[in-house]
Amino acid sequence: MDFRSYASSSRGNCYEIRSTGGTRLLLEAGLPIAELRRRTGFGLSAMDAVLITHEHGDHARAASDLLRAAVPVWCSAGTALALGLSGCRVLHEIDQVRVGDVSVLPFATQHDAAEPLGFLLSDGIDKLLFATDTGYLRWRFSGLTMIAIECNFALDLLPADLAPSRRRRLDETHMSLTAVREMLAANDLRAVREIRLLHLSASHSDADRFRREIEGQTGLPVTVEEE
Repeated sequence: MDFRSYASSSRGNCYEIRSTGGTRLLLEAGLPIAELRRRTGFGLSAMDAVLITHEHGDHARAASDLLRAAVPVWCSAGTALALGLSGCRVLHEIDQVRVGDVSVLPFATQHDAAEPLGFLLSDGIDKLLFATDTGYLRWRFSGLTMIAIECNFALDLLPADLAPSRRRRLDETHMSLTAVREMLAANDLRAVREIRLLHLSASHSDADRFRREIEGQTGLPVTVEEE
């Protein structure tokens, strides 16, 4: 499975996977549709589906425009309602569906959104865990070969004068470096061949440090996706 990052920040998020059988899925649509067209090489019409985790603009900005362009958009009922979407495919937690040769298992995440989801994607050869904008993951996963996960901030990089409400929101709705490390320690990584860190904060992260710490913990190659 080929994983490509087109944008990964609070300004916008968009990724693509291409399965071994040729299925193309866009994960997130957090850029204007004209920018999505440009970054994907004007390949939106070739997408078999666009999977959206939740309704916030940096993940779903182009959702309605994609539907108008006849590009299939898949999301939870809560996300569709929050965005005012009609005509999208509704996904349900722990209800596996197929897109081409890819099975998609949606699971609940922890974020201040209507019904946020993460996705477990498998094409029979690779199994990818995709999770972003979540305080933690309450699931354990088996047989993973690829992990793409938010690593938004480190607790010690938060400013001392950060408002308690802001600190609490970050800790409850975004993955910290500590939370990522705990998740990796709780899962079987024997088949994993790569880890990608997504959606780093512009103010409270350190890409080199995050890469070093996760590589040191897992012994696996780590890529930090930065816009």
